[in-house]
Amino acid sequence: MNRRTSSDVAHVLELDRDVTDLGRIRRWTESSLSGLHQDELVDVLLVVTELVSNVYDHARFPARLRLRRSARPCTVTIAVEDASSTNPVLRPVSPDSVRSRGLVIVNQLAKRWGVVQSRVGKSVWALIPCPLTS
Repeated sequence: MNRRTSSDVAHVLELDRDVTDLGRIRRWTESSLSGLHQDELVDVLLVVTELVSNVYDHARFPARLRLRRSARPCTVTIAVEDASSTNPVLRPVSPDSVRSRGLVIVNQLAKRWGVVQSRVGKSVWALIPCPLTS
């Protein structure tokens, strides 16, 4: 489902319970955000992958991914909603650690990120600046 206004474009994808869908989710994200510089698209894809992976690892379904590209200033808002009320926690990571780097990556790439609780779960969101190519 896509909604358009004069200044932004929104896209919504219902997430399946199958973690092997990450490739499909990245392709959908790339298709939904055509017109971004490759550098910003790579940042968006990394943040989407990390936030969606957290749903598969730690949260409950139903879940959805929302993308919104705003024109002025150009920003991509990524929001992953799930049915868990447990907030993600940004923790220091040991160089020897194999996992738990997702929010560290999100924290480095996003201009801002946070969590909004709802009566049915939460939304973890991140803002990525995005100069347009056109």
